[in-house]
Formats: sequence, C-alpha cells, structure tokens
Amino acid sequence: MARTDDVELVEVAGHTVRISSPSKPYFSRGVRLTKLDIVRYFLAVAPGALRGIVDRPVVLKRFVNGAEAEPFYQKRAPSDLPDWMRTVTLSFPSGRTADEVVVDEAAGLAWIVNLGCMELHPHPVRTGDLDHPDELRVDLDPQPGVGWNDVRAVAMEVKALLDELGLVAWPKTSGSRGIHINIRIEARWSFTEVRRAALALARAVEKRCSLASSKWWKEERHGIFLDYNQNAKDRTTCSAFSVRPLPDARVSTPLRWDEVMRCDPADFTVLTIPDRFAKIGDPHAAMDERAGVLDALLTMAERDEAEGLGDAPWPPHFRKMEGEPARVQPSKARSSGKSKRVVKAEGEEVDPATAPVAKKGRRQPTMPLIVVAQSSDKAAAEAGLERWKQQHYEAAALLAPDDVLLDRMRGSAYVWYRIRVNLRHVPETLRPSQDTPDPDDDPTRAWRGTKERP
Repeated sequence: MARTDDVELVEVAGHTVRISSPSKPYFSRGVRLTKLDIVRYFLAVAPGALRGIVDRPVVLKRFVNGAEAEPFYQKRAPSDLPDWMRTVTLSFPSGRTADEVVVDEAAGLAWIVNLGCMELHPHPVRTGDLDHPDELRVDLDPQPGVGWNDVRAVAMEVKALLDELGLVAWPKTSGSRGIHINIRIEARWSFTEVRRAALALARAVEKRCSLASSKWWKEERHGIFLDYNQNAKDRTTCSAFSVRPLPDARVSTPLRWDEVMRCDPADFTVLTIPDRFAKIGDPHAAMDERAGVLDALLTMAERDEAEGLGDAPWPPHFRKMEGEPARVQPSKARSSGKSKRVVKAEGEEVDPATAPVAKKGRRQPTMPLIVVAQSSDKAAAEAGLERWKQQHYEAAALLAPDDVLLDRMRGSAYVWYRIRVNLRHVPETLRPSQDTPDPDDDPTRAWRGTKERP
C-alpha cells in the first residue's frame, strides 16, 4: 500500500484502487475503525463477500460519513467508474432505467467500499437474465421486544418446511436482530412468481408456528415478520459479509444450520470474522451448486388462492396489482359498505337496510393508533416517546413491546421517523387521545399543505 497526502493506494490483483480519506472514522461509539480498516476487512473476506454480489447489479448504499451518519442509496453508477469495472442497465417498476455497478473481482469490491458501501445490496438476478431471479430471500424481521431465541426458532421452522419441499436453505445473521435465509433457485420464474412463492412460504410458516407473522402492516404483525416483499422487483437486502451500522461493527454472517441454535450474532464483527473466515471458509460456498425449483411453493400459492386467500399488499412504490387488497393500513381502512349482511353480534344478523350507514370520507379505525412523536432525528423521536410514557404511565404500563411502532419514513431527499402507539391493550377509559406529537417535525406537512389548497 502506498500513501500520498490523504490517499492510500491499494494494489489488488493487478489493479490500483485509490482510497480517499483512509483515516476517516467509520465507527467510534463502540469499536474504533477507520475507512481503511473497513477496506482491509473486505479484502480479507473477499471470496465470501464476492460470492453474494458477483455478476449482479448492485445498489450502492453509501455511508460517506461513516456508520454513525445517515447513508443514502445510489442506483446509478458513478461517472468515474474505472475502465476495468462494468455496469448493466436495470429497469424499475416506475419505468425508469439506470446503469448499475457490477462487481466481479476484489478490486471492484475495494472500489465500492471506498465510496462508503459497507452494506452490499445486490439484486437477486445475474446480468445475463435480469428478469428471472436466481434467489428467493426469506427475511426474518423480529418485531420490538422479540428475542433472538424466537428468531432462531422461526428460522428452524422455515428450514423444516423447505426440507419437506426439497429446497436447500442457506442461513445467515442479518447483522442486526434477524436472520436471512437464501434459497438458490433456477432462473425460470419472474419476480412476481418468486414473490408469490415467498408469500406462500410466509403464510405456511405462520400456520405452523405461532411466533411467525406474514402480515404486511406493522399494526397487525407480531413476533417475527417474514417479509415476502423483499422478493419484489427492485428490492434488495444486504448480502453475506456486509457490515452493519451498529456500534460493534456487526457483520451479516453465513452460518451452518448446526450453528443457528447456538450462535450469538454479537460474536460476528469486523474484528472477528476475518479469523473465522480463514479457519472455516464460507459456509455458503456450495450455494450455486444447489439450485432448486419453486413448483411446490407455487402449488401452495394456488391452494391458498383457491381457499380465498389472495394476494397481499405490495410495497408502496409499486402500481396497484391485480388481485391485491386495498393498500391502506387497517386502522385507516374505509368501511366499504358493500357487505350483503351485517353481523351485529355473534350469531345475530341484521338487515343491512336498517344498519347505520357510514358517512363518506370518514375513516373507520380498526386499531386504536395514535402518533406520539415525529422528527428527522431518531433520538429526538425516541425521547418524545419516553416523555409520552411518563405523562401517560398507566396506559404505557399496559403496552406490549410490539404496540410501539417506529416507522422510518423516506422521501426523495430526506429521512424522518414517526412513532405510533397501538392502544389495543389499553381499556378505553384509560386511552390517551391523539394530541400534538412531541416533537412534531413532519417534513411532508408543507408539501401536503400546498397539495390541499384549492
């Protein structure tokens, strides 16, 4: 490595990669790691890290000011891409296209890490066929208050089901609180079909395991959410050996199945993974040799649909899909008024002609949700929640962990946080009413005000 001023020149397999500001702190609150430390980490595990991204378009998630500052996503390849790297043109649900970076070798890995890419976000397709994924991704997302033991239990339930279906599953820690399970598949099905298979899988696990949930809306979830929408086109998850922005520089680590029930994700960090990799290699090294088929999962999906269980909500930036239910959270769903019969009480029905008619435009809440804080500063929003709990201590004492909903809201050029509280476990006599959130910093308010003016 050669150093000139505030630049480090790194030689990687015949290529010289320029590392700017190598001494910039990337982690400081727990471990202390510089930008150059992160580059060296990725070079130490390059064969494993490349396995998840090679020959795939990659979204650049850039932590330009380190792990303790907000990152941003960059789909289009930078203009100064080295001539020894390539791109591929990807189309999105919006109809737009972008030339995205493809990383084929260790030098390219070092080059994107220099841009601040600690989390690697590849699409589940190869450059030779951008319309047919070769990977189904199962994202186990624990809800607030759910512990690691429950996450592992659901992961083992997923494995048991996939074993029955003849599909080989490859687990890894998410690098945070969850587990990712990847399934290599033959590139024969569209994104819509792969997502449909993932939804059938999520619903089947939910039926088998009370800890699992396939519900898209946060207010309906419990336990561990199986995020089927990670398989929709244009969605990515961090790949193996990615570094997550936690104070201990935790790594999304490939596991053997016999490790799942005895591992601690806190043991897998930038400081420990290079030694683990040198000793045992990559537990997912044989993944590409075990591509499976989706026939059994798609048959399950057909059975669900025949029984009246149709599609589930898509991500908000997708157009409304055929067969998709109303894309509105249940607590804000309007009463349709189309039901032929109205159930008044168990076993008692009334003529809809005599039933009260809901006024148009009024929302009929199904969940008692209130907003207690919203701010572009996550810590400020969380402090507002604590003030709300102190002010309403009787109601706060009755909340379940998953009754507190932290929403990370992302606009075109900003991120903000909203905290809602579900009062479903609080008796009506004790439920606080909706008051002005504290803090009340909603960056969309001005925009909405202009849209609502006549």
